[in-house]
Amino acid sequence: MSFLSKVLALVEKDFRAEFRTKEMLSVMLIFALLVVVIFGFAFNPTSQVTRKIFPGILWVAFFFAGVLGLNHSFTRERYNQALHGLMIAPVDRSALYFSKVLSNMAFMLIVELVATPVFLVFFDYSPAGRLPGLVSVVLLATFGFVAVGTFLAALAANTRTSQILLPILLFPVVVPVVIAAVQLTAATLAGSSTASFAAWLRVLVVYDIIFLVVPFLLFDYLLEV
Repeated sequence: MSFLSKVLALVEKDFRAEFRTKEMLSVMLIFALLVVVIFGFAFNPTSQVTRKIFPGILWVAFFFAGVLGLNHSFTRERYNQALHGLMIAPVDRSALYFSKVLSNMAFMLIVELVATPVFLVFFDYSPAGRLPGLVSVVLLATFGFVAVGTFLAALAANTRTSQILLPILLFPVVVPVVIAAVQLTAATLAGSSTASFAAWLRVLVVYDIIFLVVPFLLFDYLLEV
């Protein structure tokens, strides 16, 4: 089997396990939609202040829901020593990392696909003509978050307090992604393209590249910890 075939086989395993129970997706969706409802009733959707903080609210929902999913992605492998089984399987361990990145990315995109229209309706936003830009920002920011989050979730999974440790490790590292995602989303929804927009876009792209390569190089050693 080629490297890609092994990665896709592991992704299929994750999808089968998730859609059999729907534990991760249901929790992530419920959390994201609760954030929509709470903030939708807490703020006046038509006020200028609300429209300014909307991108921040959007990404708070996505990233916190993503943490719930990342926690579950590796803690599930601890049952019945499943992670050890994957480690001794005739598969390069980097394939396990990439498969988890793709799986977590897919699950987060599903949540974002469902939650974003609800957010736009609650906060009276019309992204007409700006949808391609918004989709690009969501893809880049989600990928950066998932790439480093998957690596740290594997690290935290070896501890008894993984659900507490992961957010402590993750959020300081993803600060550039959070800021860039909020800034780019605000600029996209406002229909503006400035020098700062290009600068934050470069930050996001460089971050994605760095935190895809570094975990790829270190993941093999991480599983031995």
